[in-house]
Amino acid sequence: MNDQASEEKPQQGLEIISIYTKDISFESPNSPSVFQEVDKRPEAKIDIGVATVAVGEHVYECVLKLTITATIGEKNAYLVEIQQAGIFGLSGFKDKELNQMTGIYCPNVLLPFARESIADLVRRGGFPQLLIKPVNFEALYNQQQEAAQKQQESATH
Repeated sequence: MNDQASEEKPQQGLEIISIYTKDISFESPNSPSVFQEVDKRPEAKIDIGVATVAVGEHVYECVLKLTITATIGEKNAYLVEIQQAGIFGLSGFKDKELNQMTGIYCPNVLLPFARESIADLVRRGGFPQLLIKPVNFEALYNQQQEAAQKQQESATH
């Protein structure tokens, strides 16, 4: 038996199987009165979440969830919610690497699709174009890991 072969890492594989919109909505609860304030640009607040579930052997669905709440003064101008999803084949990754792939890499793949859908919805809703800035999913992932570790530590004390 070859000892060198047994120590090698398994071949890592990544395949984008499918990308799709799982859920999407646009609401403009204060129209048409909100359009009377044409000199003001809506201020947008963006909430981001990522969820992953195994759907087969080495196959995972990753869902990027974005909620955009835009206001003009005290009025809600619009609300956009999207769940941009993808099916990814991920093989040969250790648990930590797999979590990083589904928490960092996969959302990075999904973001441009969500960004395009959001921009189109906002424009069709009669509002100025909304351009979502790049997201640092690595920083978000690290924050989530730190929060989970702190929660685990407080639960054991």
